[in-house]
Amino acid sequence: MLDQNPRNNHPLNQNLLNQALESGHALWLEYDDLHYVRFVDNYHGICRGTAVFDDLVVYGYPSIGRVLSLQSGLSSQFQAPFWMEEKVDGFNVRIFKLNNRILALSRGGFICPFTTDRITDFIDAGVFEHQPSSVLCGEVVGPDNPYMDGEVPYIKEDIQFFVFDIGAINETRLAAYSEKAALIDQYQLPSVPRFGRFEMKDLSQIRDILLQLNEDYREGVIFKEDSRRDHRAKYTTANINIADIQSGANTMFDLPPEYFINRLARLALFMDDHDIANTQALQQQLGNAYMEGLLFAVRQLHAHHKVFRTFRCRFHERENAVKLLARLNEAGNHVQITMHDLSLDSSGYWLLEFDKVFAKSSGTLSSSLKGSLLFD
Repeated sequence: MLDQNPRNNHPLNQNLLNQALESGHALWLEYDDLHYVRFVDNYHGICRGTAVFDDLVVYGYPSIGRVLSLQSGLSSQFQAPFWMEEKVDGFNVRIFKLNNRILALSRGGFICPFTTDRITDFIDAGVFEHQPSSVLCGEVVGPDNPYMDGEVPYIKEDIQFFVFDIGAINETRLAAYSEKAALIDQYQLPSVPRFGRFEMKDLSQIRDILLQLNEDYREGVIFKEDSRRDHRAKYTTANINIADIQSGANTMFDLPPEYFINRLARLALFMDDHDIANTQALQQQLGNAYMEGLLFAVRQLHAHHKVFRTFRCRFHERENAVKLLARLNEAGNHVQITMHDLSLDSSGYWLLEFDKVFAKSSGTLSSSLKGSLLFD
């Protein structure tokens, strides 16, 4: 089992913390009465998103590399059998208990008012009575979230939460796969779909699972080596790339070119991996993804003089919705937040509706429609 003593040895000492703060690799943040430090990027072996609360540390979730060619990727990356589970399409959070409060950290290390408000809808808080230092690493998925646009086929409204790893306060390592599975089953935690343990000889079965995920427009899988080194790799389906391109096209000028280039490469390599024909229907689907997204943005400009996306999400406490809006406004990044409504709905939740206005796409398209000269 993971060590449940929250003050065991860990690699982050006070000198390293001071150096990170002095150099700008870590910053002080405030949430209600909590003052904590967030690592804004990777620094001397400490992951971006690591959060420090006095002498308690919730380490950032490590980045997982991607393989683009299945057979060669698996054979070169894994030295032992590996577990395979679904990579669900949402946003990454870490759930933990601090001073009798259950909190949720975003991938970047911010306390998320939205997930913190809603998390006990999806997990039994009693898990932290028996496992007080556990950190539940999971994905929040669904259309009614404040961060991600786009649909997932298996959740039509609101959100759900899925655990994919379990860590511990003051520990960088994650629980072994069998230990994680036992804790998920023991505490009836919602889990990402787990497909089982595989070897290279099972490649045909792995392909069948991936082709079904592709047909269902699900994002892909994570492979996790069944060994002490716990090596990992992710692999995405073809159709999710087309869905991402359509979602990104209407804010094209706010995204780097690599967003589209990488997804085109993943699409082509998945097709090559699985002998998917480059049919006229697929080409039309890809072309439509680009044009529908971009034309949607142009029509928004004509009708509303801005490119925007509307978000809606539910809260138990009104103050958490207000905190979220403040957090989103602080984040900036050329995105403006405009609130539409915050009111109680028929189910007793506070329903927040707001727009994210994308300044670069709005400005570029607006100038073009007004007849400005474009030099390229």
